[in-house]
Amino acid sequence: MKISTKGRYALRLMTDVAAHDQEGYVSLRDAAVRQGVSLKYLEQIAGILARAGLLQSGRGAQGGYRLTRLPEEYTVGSILRLTEGNLAPVACLSEGENHCQRSAQCPTLDFWTGLYAVVNGYIDRCTLADLMAEGERREDAEA
Repeated sequence: MKISTKGRYALRLMTDVAAHDQEGYVSLRDAAVRQGVSLKYLEQIAGILARAGLLQSGRGAQGGYRLTRLPEEYTVGSILRLTEGNLAPVACLSEGENHCQRSAQCPTLDFWTGLYAVVNGYIDRCTLADLMAEGERREDAEA
């Protein structure tokens, strides 16, 4: 499994908005500069996140984006699934029911199912607040 730039940048945008949320709406232009990401690309990602209700947009001179919930209430999994789609390691697990004709005798199915469960468990356990705390730890270590 490889997470695309869209998924990685969505996490970076969400952590940036969360870190600056107390200042009001966060300008995408400011976030793009802080994150070293194209403004146009962040606009696309922010649109996806806003349509899904993860971000709230505000218009005007003081407009931008802000979180709709507390950072502890966002899982990394919910953000990645929104931007990446299904994170199944193999196609036969990407839909609810496995329709593969070989599933009954597939010697690798349990392995892929276990890997998928581990990945989902990890990304659903990690929150936006966890990512922010890790960023703060790294900043403190550099100082």
